Amino acid sequence: MSTTHSELDQKSTGQVVVLGDERFVRDRSVYEVMFKRPFDILVAVGALTLLSPVLLGTWLAVRLMLGRGVLLTQERIGCEGEVFNMLKFRTMRHDRRASPDGASFAGEDRRQTHKSADDPRHTNLGRFLRSASIDELPQLLNVLRGDMSIVGPRPEMRYVAKRDGIIHHPRHVVRPGLTGAFQVSGLRSSEGLAQGLHLDLAYVLNLNFSTDLRIMIKTVGVLFKRTGA
Repeated sequence: MSTTHSELDQKSTGQVVVLGDERFVRDRSVYEVMFKRPFDILVAVGALTLLSPVLLGTWLAVRLMLGRGVLLTQERIGCEGEVFNMLKFRTMRHDRRASPDGASFAGEDRRQTHKSADDPRHTNLGRFLRSASIDELPQLLNVLRGDMSIVGPRPEMRYVAKRDGIIHHPRHVVRPGLTGAFQVSGLRSSEGLAQGLHLDLAYVLNLNFSTDLRIMIKTVGVLFKRTGA
């Protein structure tokens, strides 16, 4: 018997989440409990297969133009506050101030001010990869590893989450996503993920198949228009 959207969205189990002095009862749908993880794997495998020429071409371009350390990792906050290493294509030149002898640290992201347009490490290739969100594609591997989901609150950097006091925010009761409500909201990434915490909370409290599907469809649109966060 096939499973309909409405059946996937039926409620199954409850979970209490706390935000400051407020307590929320979060009902977990059948979709979240039983089908979200298999759906993530299916979409990630399909995307990796379909986008394999883009991934290979990007790997070669970064290697030839920016040198070693094609992929970098960033410590991000995952489900239940667990720290994981999120993958990205490197888009900036190595920070040669990282050691006395000028050696760069391949694979290590030292960019706490990477939004600055004046940073001398910026490259035309990197600007293109970021504007098209191609630098985020290696996170499909994070999805396969179980660190992330296709849809969910975007994972925040560990030091930023500590600084802003959001490590224990309810957004972390689910896996972080490649895309999420904030990314398709029209808000700009320059405003910071903290500005979209209300959207993350609304997503967590209303997580179902219909919501994930709607966000995925909207993501395609903002990628083409390059208007998302």
